[in-house]
Amino acid sequence: MKKMLVGLAILFLVGYIASNRAWSSEEKKERFVVDRFTGGVDEKGIPKGWAQEKELGPESKISVGQEKEFHFVHLLSVNDAFGIKKEFSFDIRKYPYLTWRWKATRLPKGGDIRKRETDDQAGEVYVLFPRFPTLINTRSIGYIWDALTPVGTAGTSTAYSKMKYVVLQSGPDKLGEWVWQTRNVFEDYRKFFQEDPPQVGGLLLYINTQHTQSSAEIYYGEIFFSTRPPEELK
Repeated sequence: MKKMLVGLAILFLVGYIASNRAWSSEEKKERFVVDRFTGGVDEKGIPKGWAQEKELGPESKISVGQEKEFHFVHLLSVNDAFGIKKEFSFDIRKYPYLTWRWKATRLPKGGDIRKRETDDQAGEVYVLFPRFPTLINTRSIGYIWDALTPVGTAGTSTAYSKMKYVVLQSGPDKLGEWVWQTRNVFEDYRKFFQEDPPQVGGLLLYINTQHTQSSAEIYYGEIFFSTRPPEELK
């Protein structure tokens, strides 16, 4: 009897492990992970797999770090504008939901995306949709942490007509807090551009303070696309 119980326990354990492995495998099929920032940095201090967009000023910086159980990339802008970009390609219809966490600790003084002369933001997450010729025809959707523009404001960039944006966070209320965000990028694209989207070509994390000649600071954590809203993946 004892041997039989031990045998049944072993069979149960094997089945439990197998089912969890299958679930993990299935979960992976439902996510396209952009980064968790656990892979270290290259010789320039940029997270591996990413490329730097624009040179940094003398007081600005890019770094990676860890807080409790998760990792992040940190951007500090002092009278500057720069970012990091990761290129990849997939059909946004397959993974329409973009989820990420971010934490702003400093906002550009007087930053307001609605005006060209104050178009500075602490946090900017852009999904890129390249179209030939890419230099002048790439479409993008930006999700913004602004200083003054009200949450929910949507519009077109003052710098580029094919760059659309939605303000998701604004002002100092959540400074110093990690905030999760999720957007249906497929639906956002169709709403903004009134057409079906081409292939996704990459993601750009940006920060800028050059117009207001001030400073800002942002931390970006895990970023992934998924087939369903993240709460349905659990």
